[in-house]
Amino acid sequence: MARGPAGAAAVLGPLLWGCALALQGGMLYPRESPSRERKELDGLWSFRADFSDNRRQGFEQQWYRTPLRESGPTLDMPVPSSFNDVGQDGRLRSFVGWVWYEREVTLPQRWTQDLGTRVVLRIGSAHYYAIVWVNGVHVAEHEGGHLPFEADVSKLVQSGPLSSCRITIAINNTLTPHTLPPGTILYQKDTSKYPKGYFVQNTHFDFFNYAGLHRPVLLYTTPTIYIDDITITTGMDQNTGLVNYKVFVQGSEHFQLEVRLLDEEGKVVAQGTGDQGQLQVPSAYLWWPYLMHEHPAYLYSLEVRLTAQTEAGPVSDFYALPVGIRTVAVTENQFLINGKPFYFHGVNKHEDADIRGKGFDWPLLVKDFNLLRWLGANSFRTSHYPYAEEVMQLCDRYGIVVIDESPGVGIVLTQSYSNVSLQHHLEVMEELVRRDKNHPAVVMWSVANEPASYLKPAGYYFKTLIAHTKDLDPSRPVTFVTNSNYEADLGVRLGSPHLFSSPLPVFWCSPDACSNALQGRTAPYVDVICVNSYYSWYQDYGHMEVIQLQLATQFEKWYRTYQKPIIQSEYGAETIAGFHQDPPLMFSEEYQKGLLEQYHLVLDQKRKEYVVGELIWNFADFMTDQSPQRAMGNKKGIFTRQRQPKGAAFLLRERYWKLANETRYHGSAVKSQCVGNSPFTF
Repeated sequence: MARGPAGAAAVLGPLLWGCALALQGGMLYPRESPSRERKELDGLWSFRADFSDNRRQGFEQQWYRTPLRESGPTLDMPVPSSFNDVGQDGRLRSFVGWVWYEREVTLPQRWTQDLGTRVVLRIGSAHYYAIVWVNGVHVAEHEGGHLPFEADVSKLVQSGPLSSCRITIAINNTLTPHTLPPGTILYQKDTSKYPKGYFVQNTHFDFFNYAGLHRPVLLYTTPTIYIDDITITTGMDQNTGLVNYKVFVQGSEHFQLEVRLLDEEGKVVAQGTGDQGQLQVPSAYLWWPYLMHEHPAYLYSLEVRLTAQTEAGPVSDFYALPVGIRTVAVTENQFLINGKPFYFHGVNKHEDADIRGKGFDWPLLVKDFNLLRWLGANSFRTSHYPYAEEVMQLCDRYGIVVIDESPGVGIVLTQSYSNVSLQHHLEVMEELVRRDKNHPAVVMWSVANEPASYLKPAGYYFKTLIAHTKDLDPSRPVTFVTNSNYEADLGVRLGSPHLFSSPLPVFWCSPDACSNALQGRTAPYVDVICVNSYYSWYQDYGHMEVIQLQLATQFEKWYRTYQKPIIQSEYGAETIAGFHQDPPLMFSEEYQKGLLEQYHLVLDQKRKEYVVGELIWNFADFMTDQSPQRAMGNKKGIFTRQRQPKGAAFLLRERYWKLANETRYHGSAVKSQCVGNSPFTF
């Protein structure tokens, strides 16, 4: 029986889902429920940097064995935050090596006495390499500074009459050619210029290497038989929403599962049983991006209830997961969300602010989202690393579309393309997909930013990396962001068309053919070309008159070669707030606005053909390493580091609201003033 794109949903969804690699262990966000509790450990921790010559005094003296104060003086250190900017010791700001955190935690009596309670320690992020002890006992190690990790500490806190526990975390921020991001340590051996043993950390990226416990640390509980992970894929068949679910349970093979899908009013719209299945939602409300629909960001709630019988009695667990029903597809010249052309008009960001560095901060986060909505931005890229989980949750809630990027930035050395580096990069993508796979706001994975993709090893490296990411998640396109010449780039190739979502597949084939296509990739390729360029900034200084020709040539050559949609993933100019010059000169607010206007003239031509997005660099000014080229950081923001607008912010706001009205799916024109009490109405 012949099937069209819409009628294929029930077949293609499970097909693509079945092609996905199964990841070991879940990373569900800790949510309180009738069966789960959480205890925040944010606040002041004891802290010490190991300033010894070899940076290993803490291990030699086993600081984790006893309270940190017993082995020497400590500082109060706020968590979450970077440690670099909160003190007055200049050595700490640029410190490279091991630092030590410690916190004494009082535990609820039930947690320590009820053997049916599982107690888990979760670290939101620790940059870069972390070792964790509880009561002096090693419980976990983790490499990578931007993703969460956990340790089951039940046995340690339930081993005796304990009312508290001592958590010790050692963190090393050293970057090597094999870390993500990479770096090198440069030892200065000229003793006439440098002290003996003097070294510095070199990096190949343009932001400050802040370090510490950047995101929340917490303890949470589950039953001993518990819901470990949930995987959701969604689609549409005509006007029926499809929610494919798969639930993973740990602790027993004998259990029952009930699954219910509730709308925003709390009404049950679909239900099922068992660890996998498909829920069908008649007349479903779709998850639409901000400004694309009069009712954006609609979220259902998937409630999963587990019950099991044990010798000690019945056990139950409950977890609720927000779900947005939406589809993603890519053609030769379009990016489609829910079958409609979507144009990215947004920003690149950094997790960066005064004093706190990269530390998570709710007021700052809410301010940033209010500015995004004021600006009329519908999207951003998590340049150049995964952002906090809470950021992704707000994107789901507000309809802000996300290109979710790994910390693969600054991959420019040949040794960074080694098998050791590749293996770590594959693991990082597994962790990223595991964490963010269920967020409807995430529409594309980015595996790297501006790698030296012209180097010979880059071809195999990105072939393997992109194919692995697609195997992990066949429901989303994959890209990396390039600044290479279109002829020299070995990471972008024309490969087999890739299917993302079941409902409106652009490249239609039979299930068998689709399976073969997914399993038979032989060349590295991306699905969308993301290009960074800084015409009239890093070359042709001050000559804005050449931008239109150079940018048009860039687009035409990339598209002629690869026949894929293109996003201008970075462009911009450095601007010191309050600097004015007319005629415009570099670093003035007039120059930033003039440069953007030249880009926009070409973007307005090419978005009618194959350009599907523009992301300004950058949302806000941010800190970098010190250099003669950086005056207190990178000043390419349209907002200052303190989130105050430069002139370009108003220019971009006018453009983005105009684009929103041109590209909106249906309904009356949106009004830029109405971004007040409700995030879902205009």
